[in-house]
Amino acid sequence: MSKTSYSKPPISYSEQLELLETRGLKILNHKKAEHLLKNISYYRLSGYWYPLLENKSEHKFKPEATFETAFNIYKFDRELRLLVLGELEKIEISVRANMIYNISQEHGPFWFLNKEILNSEGGLQKSLESIKKEYSRSDEEFIKAFGSKYNDAYPPSWMILEITSFGTLSILFSNLRPGKTKREISNEYGISNKVFSSWLHSIVYLRNVCAHHARFWNRVMSVSPKMPKSTNLTWLHNQNIPTNKSYYVLSMILYLSQTINPNNTIGQRFALLLKKYPNIDPVAMGFPMDWENEPLWK
Repeated sequence: MSKTSYSKPPISYSEQLELLETRGLKILNHKKAEHLLKNISYYRLSGYWYPLLENKSEHKFKPEATFETAFNIYKFDRELRLLVLGELEKIEISVRANMIYNISQEHGPFWFLNKEILNSEGGLQKSLESIKKEYSRSDEEFIKAFGSKYNDAYPPSWMILEITSFGTLSILFSNLRPGKTKREISNEYGISNKVFSSWLHSIVYLRNVCAHHARFWNRVMSVSPKMPKSTNLTWLHNQNIPTNKSYYVLSMILYLSQTINPNNTIGQRFALLLKKYPNIDPVAMGFPMDWENEPLWK
């Protein structure tokens, strides 16, 4: 298929609303709709009225489609992302603490420099480049204090890995050679090394989606975490589901929270969100019809 140059001109807010109406979208409050276009943007909101299209190739809306319905989907997605970000923070802190403790106990404070325990020379180099960059620009007092007192190239893992990205930590876990230490870390959460590694990679991806305010609720993820063959804690009975939809990654968060925050209220808060926004279809998020009967979600 041959490519062509983009030639669509920018149009004003009033023209944007007029265009939507010619395509069949009902706008009940023009003043509010224009305010939302100014403060959110047409293109960002378009991801939320896309499900309301009857004919996607011709951009024709369903007869009952309204601008207000699309904005409600946007609000649901925003609240869902905030819920997810709060839980991802707890997961990241827990994984960071467990990795630092378990690997340091076995391989000392500077294990992240140890080529003997890592599978990939390239992975080690990539991790060190990231660690070096974050170390050099950190303004944390404990990092400054270490640099002024010691001549080591880097602080010990329990300091340096507190300022590195979770992506770097995920790469370090993935590159750890199989063995007792790696098993102890993943066993803390009741899943295998390979499954845990894929889940960490997915959490990094998911955090980026949420942190950049990107659409999450009905997203088809470009990263698909593995389905565990066995777990030590309550998991999904119905495993005939796609692993690249919101339902699976939300279930993944719920599973990990059994270790990190056993009294979590994630399921209840999600149910309240659905009640608050009754136009949201959980099926579009990959939820099976029987999801409310899953012990994990009760």
